[in-house]
Amino acid sequence: MRHAVCADVGSTYTKVAVVDLDDGALVAAAAAPTTVGTDVLHGLDAAVGAATAGLPVGDVPWYVCSSAGGGLRLAVVGYEHLVTAQAGRRVGLSAGANVVHVAAGRLGAAELAGLRAARPDVVLLVGGTDGGDAETLTHNATRLAKARWRVPVVLAGNVDVRDDLHALLAGAGVPVTVADNVLPRIGVLAPTSARAAIREVFLRHVIGGKRLSRGPRFARLVRAATPDAVLTGVEVLADALGGDLVVVDVGGATTDVYSVLTPDERATGPGREVAGSLWRARTVEGDLGMRWSAPGVLRAAVEERLLSDAEGDDLAAAAVLRADDPGFLPAGDVDRAVDARIAALAATVALRRHARGAATGERAGRDVGVVRLLVGSGGVLRLAAPADAAGVLSAVLTDHAGGWPLPRAARPVVDTDYVLAAGGLLAAEHPAAAGALLRRHLATD
Repeated sequence: MRHAVCADVGSTYTKVAVVDLDDGALVAAAAAPTTVGTDVLHGLDAAVGAATAGLPVGDVPWYVCSSAGGGLRLAVVGYEHLVTAQAGRRVGLSAGANVVHVAAGRLGAAELAGLRAARPDVVLLVGGTDGGDAETLTHNATRLAKARWRVPVVLAGNVDVRDDLHALLAGAGVPVTVADNVLPRIGVLAPTSARAAIREVFLRHVIGGKRLSRGPRFARLVRAATPDAVLTGVEVLADALGGDLVVVDVGGATTDVYSVLTPDERATGPGREVAGSLWRARTVEGDLGMRWSAPGVLRAAVEERLLSDAEGDDLAAAAVLRADDPGFLPAGDVDRAVDARIAALAATVALRRHARGAATGERAGRDVGVVRLLVGSGGVLRLAAPADAAGVLSAVLTDHAGGWPLPRAARPVVDTDYVLAAGGLLAAEHPAAAGALLRRHLATD
C-alpha cells in the first residue's frame, strides 16, 4: 500500500490522518497539542508518531496545512467598497485568509496608517476592471512604493497597468506577486489566480515569518493555510456528491462556514452582483468560538433572539471561563452540555449570517435551501457524544426564525475523522484518493 500523512497544525491541536493513496481509505488518525510556545514541529512529530505507530508506512510524503499563530491575515485595498474591494474580500476569504482590513479609494496618510495598524501578513491590491479605471490602482501602488512598504503584496487589478505597477513596486523593494484581475468585468468574479498567488505568498513569506519553528523544515512541509485546504476539500466533496452542501466548522476562536451552491440565474441575470458571486465560498465569524470567543457567541445569540437575557446570564460565567482558559476541557456532563449549547448557538448564528449575505456582502444572500448535506466540523463536534453532536446540527436545521432559506432536505453528518482538510491537501496530486476518502466518510447515504 502507498500511504500519505496529512496534518493540520491548528492553533490548539495538531490533527493527523494517514491515508491509503490507492483507495482513499483512512488508515489511522491521531492528535496532539500544538506546541506554539516552543516549536510546532514538536507537536507535529508527536501527532504523526502516534498516528503511524505500528504501521509499515516507511518513508511517506507529508501534506501539511497550518492555521497556527493566527493563520493568514489579509488586507484588501480596492477601488470602491461595493465593487472591487468587496470582490477582493470574497477572494481573500476563499483563499483561506482572515480578512482583517478593507480599504477603498485612494490611500492617504490616515488610510495608510489604518492599513499598518491592521498588521496584515499580505495585502491584496485590486482595482478597476480590465480596460476600466486605472488611476486609483496606480495611486495606491505608488503610495505603497513611496511608503517603503515591506509586507508582501498580491497585485490583482486592471491588467492594462499590471506590468508597470509590478515594476514600480518591485523597484521600490516591495515583495510583490502578480495575479489576474479578480474582477475583469462587472459581475464576473475570477478568484483562481489570486487565490493561488495568496497561497504562494503564504507559503513563501508568512509561515517562516511567524517564527513557529526554529529551522526551515516546517516551512517546507506546509502546503496551504488550513481554511484554504478545507475549502478545497469541500469542493472535492461537492463534486463527489453532485449537489449543494454546507460545512459549519466551529473552532475555538472563529466559526467558519463553507458553502458550494449550483449557479442560478443570478449569475448572469439582471439581479447579478456587480462584485460577482462566488458559488464556492467561505465566511469567517471572528466573534463566534468555543473558547477565546465564547462570550461573543452569547452576545450574538441574544441579539438574534436565540437566547433570552436570563439564559445568557446563566451561561456567562461558563463562557468567560472558556475564554480565559482556551485549553479548557469539559470534565463532566454539565460542562459537555454547556459546550454543546454554545456550539449550537455559534453554528446557528454563523449560518444565519452566511445565508443572509451579511458575512459575504451579497445583497441577495446565499440560497442554502436546497443543500443536500450539512457537515459539522470542529473539535467540539468531533469529540462530543454522538447525541450532542447531532443536537448541534439539529439546532441549525430547525432554525425557522432566522430569516434565511432553511435547508429542506439536508442530511447532517459530522466530520469525526477530520477528513475535509486531508482531502483538500491530497486533491492536487492524488484526486482519486481525495475523492474516495471524502465519499467514504461524508457522502455515503
